[in-house]
Amino acid sequence: MSLNCIKIMHRKNTENCETIRYTVPETVLIPMSQHMGVPCEPLVSVGEEVKVGQKIGDSEAFMSTPVHSSVSGKVLAIDDYSSNGRKCKSIKIECDGKQTISEDIKPPVITDKVSLIKAVRESGCCGLGGAGFPTHIKLNFDENKTHIDSLVINAAECEPYITSDYREMIENPDDVLSGIKTIQNILKIEKVYICIEKNKPKAIELFNNMTSNDASVNVVKLSSLYPQGAEKVIAYNATGRTVKEGELPSNQGIIVINVSTVAFLNRYFKTGMPLTWRRITIDGDAVKSPCNVKVPIGTSIAELLKFAKCDEDKVKKVLTGGLMMGMCIYDLNTPVIKTNNAVLALKKYKARIQTNCIRCGRCINACPAGLMPTELEKAYQQRDAERLNALKVNLCMNCGSCSYVCPAKRDLAETNQLAKMFVSENR
Repeated sequence: MSLNCIKIMHRKNTENCETIRYTVPETVLIPMSQHMGVPCEPLVSVGEEVKVGQKIGDSEAFMSTPVHSSVSGKVLAIDDYSSNGRKCKSIKIECDGKQTISEDIKPPVITDKVSLIKAVRESGCCGLGGAGFPTHIKLNFDENKTHIDSLVINAAECEPYITSDYREMIENPDDVLSGIKTIQNILKIEKVYICIEKNKPKAIELFNNMTSNDASVNVVKLSSLYPQGAEKVIAYNATGRTVKEGELPSNQGIIVINVSTVAFLNRYFKTGMPLTWRRITIDGDAVKSPCNVKVPIGTSIAELLKFAKCDEDKVKKVLTGGLMMGMCIYDLNTPVIKTNNAVLALKKYKARIQTNCIRCGRCINACPAGLMPTELEKAYQQRDAERLNALKVNLCMNCGSCSYVCPAKRDLAETNQLAKMFVSENR
């Protein structure tokens, strides 16, 4: 891995905006697919009363994590819905405004790895940095096959605009550190690396001070480049170890966890309240009042944009997530889900007009995995699965750096994802 990175405009307009608690909406729409893996099945029926924190969806599948109600009220409907690019059931709840907490909410008893993994699964936690990998699976490594000696906390937040992780560090540093220490102690991990980009000096200073007497914790100051927050990149920059093709960080003795994930887990360990809300950065050139907002999961994007005084008549594109890896929203009634950390509304967006590749090599220089996007594009156009495998297409982390630097505006990152799907289907 060459670990090339690129410079982009960070535009951290909301870094000093303290998180605002959003009012409970009239209704929420909660999809049963909010994580990587198998969607949940509804556990409630239309007309049923639900409470905050109540489990309303679950699955017996290995790669899944339960879904909980973010509000109290009545189930209005259970319908098919498209979430994370696939169909699943969704539960629409009419909020009663009382936010009555479920009787099942109580702090978990954690004494060993087994009870930790059980608690993390019951919390509904998945990676809050955007990928949505079920956290209990990440932590449930086989000690007989894998020795985990390094816990890497991903606090890079290298995408433009997004400051939700930064606000977590500034507003709740004790939750961050306590969550880290619980995981470290239960899983007997020797070293912790808290990785923060150097454009966040307040957070770096804060955690340096908090960990000054703990030799097992290192605060790593990263260059302000993109994609520092990519799992394989941050694992290398923290430990010097390369996660190879087909490997997970655990194969190299590393667990990588997002900083907001560990903070949430600490709150769950103390209170028993599962994942029912997200901190969302609302920003973009169409937003008049950029902010960080704590919102119930299931709140519509349209309501958040209205709250931030977005000029919807001028909006050309809305994204959940960052400019580089965010997902385009085609319906403003799309609800906030667990993996969302930002909503961006843009009015200066221009469609990319592609021209022929000029063989400048910028995409190769920009790729953090050292791939050759122009050759991958050619191999995909020829539907040559063997060549795509030889070019290591599955190492692509979908960071979008190749498309960003391409003067010909080629959709290289998109092609790479299509190529990975093609290879998977033709094994």
